[in-house]
Amino acid sequence: MKDYFKYLTPGEEDRKWGLFLNSVGKAHTPPNSTYPPTDHPSGYYFSWNNGRTLDEYQINYITEGEGILENKQGKFSVKPGNLMIVRKDEWHRYRPVKSKGWTENYIGFDGDFAHHYLHVNKILQGQSVIQCGFHEELIDTYYKIFDQVKKEEPGFQHIAAGLVIELLGYIVAFQKQRDFSGKPIEKIIQKARYEIRNNIDGEIDLEKLAQINNIGYSYFRKMFKKYTGVAPHQYHLDLKIMRARQLILSTDKSIKEISFELGFQSIHYFSRIFKNKTGISPVELRK
Repeated sequence: MKDYFKYLTPGEEDRKWGLFLNSVGKAHTPPNSTYPPTDHPSGYYFSWNNGRTLDEYQINYITEGEGILENKQGKFSVKPGNLMIVRKDEWHRYRPVKSKGWTENYIGFDGDFAHHYLHVNKILQGQSVIQCGFHEELIDTYYKIFDQVKKEEPGFQHIAAGLVIELLGYIVAFQKQRDFSGKPIEKIIQKARYEIRNNIDGEIDLEKLAQINNIGYSYFRKMFKKYTGVAPHQYHLDLKIMRARQLILSTDKSIKEISFELGFQSIHYFSRIFKNKTGISPVELRK
């Protein structure tokens, strides 16, 4: 794809959607070139000495070359396959290594959802450079966003906003996969998930499962939660509630039968947990 950039003027409807784009682009900076280019609007152009502060969030995917990013958190080395995250109202500056140059793919966006994902939510909170590596899904999502912006057909901002959220999802997923890929703990967690699913209707000794695999339970619990998003006991309980909901809706079994079938010793405890998880009691769901 050739170099390209475009600056947008989102309307009121776009802004109310919760996430809207302000800028997109792809740029190749050859070695020993002036950076940043001088053909960008004043709100985006900056000098290295002064840096800049943007009224938007940006995600910049570096696919070739090397460089550095600086902000108030520190100085970060940027390599191929890295993503630079620039947050709204955050002073920063970045540039390629002069002898190497770089190729960057960037999107600038704002809105309540952007603020939530990149400022409030803890998953990406505080991260400036993310080592995602090379993934077809990442560059394909950038190109899909570019295509929407180029056409500017009715509703393109809404579609592009969805693609930005998809991009953020890929970033989180690839981070999680990088932490586990090829490591023994990944196989242990996968085995534990199988054992839990295979024992939805009963109890499972998770501490013993960790012991059999020669790891401490606290470490196993921590890594299981990092891998799945929930602790192993909670994972087991969530599966029980999902199964209970299915049985309530698709069978004539009584609530008491279902609760005991799934290993709950008290129908009152089962009803309380079910309502906490689903927002409705088993009896109300049956009705």
